[in-house]
Amino acid sequence: MAAEPIPFQTFVFSGGEPHIKLDLSGVAAHEPVLITQRAQNAADFMLLLLATDALRRAGYRQLSLLLPYFPAARQDRLMVPGEPLSVHLYADLINAQQYEQVYVYDPHSDVTPALLNGAQVITNQAFIEQVLTRFDRETVCLVAPDAGALKKIHKLSTALGGVPVVVGDKERDVKTGALTGFRVFADSLQSRHCLIVDDICDGGGTFVGLAAELRTRQPASVSLAVSHGIFSRGIAPLTNVLDHVYTTNSFSTLPPADGLTQIDLTTLLTL
Repeated sequence: MAAEPIPFQTFVFSGGEPHIKLDLSGVAAHEPVLITQRAQNAADFMLLLLATDALRRAGYRQLSLLLPYFPAARQDRLMVPGEPLSVHLYADLINAQQYEQVYVYDPHSDVTPALLNGAQVITNQAFIEQVLTRFDRETVCLVAPDAGALKKIHKLSTALGGVPVVVGDKERDVKTGALTGFRVFADSLQSRHCLIVDDICDGGGTFVGLAAELRTRQPASVSLAVSHGIFSRGIAPLTNVLDHVYTTNSFSTLPPADGLTQIDLTTLLTL
């Protein structure tokens, strides 16, 4: 990959169209280039497509993509009539760019890499390993927030040497998104440091409800480790009920806050 970052400028035309200009004077066209973008919205995603087009038109052929947070990865199934399969559309747009490799960090499900050509999945193992250095490993248990996370968390537990796993669950109204019926399948968690592990935190309702249920088992602490911290309602609703929140900067760089640790994703990657 090109050793030095390629300088660029972005702006938005008066009609609302994003635009980008690359300074390619320091990178020869035969060098491989890694495009990376944190896609917080559709405009961000459009910028990476524009950057790709600019590089192609300038003669660059060896292009790969690092897209830490894959947009619409949660919309990977049709729940109610009239909805799009959004993850499929985003994957089609990426596949049309014909990247040599597409690196995705901790995708929401197996659907995303299955749809991508040249997909390279970066797991959350290095992230969780770094989080676990804050605890006595003998007292930690990983908590799966629901059945959907169970397969991934058991695989993670094995990779980490067999950290115990506790299973949680909830009920969600697919039409309204309302959460009810939080459950934890463990009789006692006394003296355990419970680390809830998941890929995405949006509003945080799942983790607030699950934390309350975990507290009834008398754990030593209840913390959260999420790869992609969106925190659409802010971080306070989570840090008010959890002992600590750990995340990466895959989605955004957050301002410092009590009870929050954000780990730089670049320290976790070995591309």
